[in-house]
Amino acid sequence: MDGTVWLSLVTVVAVGLAIAAAVLLVRVFKARRLLLDAGIPLRDKALFWVAVIYTVSPVDLIPDPVYLDDIGVLMLALRSLHAAAGAVRTAKEPDAVA
Repeated sequence: MDGTVWLSLVTVVAVGLAIAAAVLLVRVFKARRLLLDAGIPLRDKALFWVAVIYTVSPVDLIPDPVYLDDIGVLMLALRSLHAAAGAVRTAKEPDAVA
């Protein structure tokens, strides 16, 4: 492979990571309103904040040029937060069967 192929490959990967980071950032900002919801357990809120701190901290499981561990931890925390919000919404809905 010559230099232009490698440069193209690196560019595609960099653009893909930038798009994934942008989508993740939007999801984090949307999660702010869930953090204010009193019905969501404190455990799930704390897990989210621990994941955010881990993402910005210099301590990593995998060296920093590869952000897969940071993104994975943050995505798991977001999934947990959204699952807790879904459980709260389901619990608040009145039973349709009477």
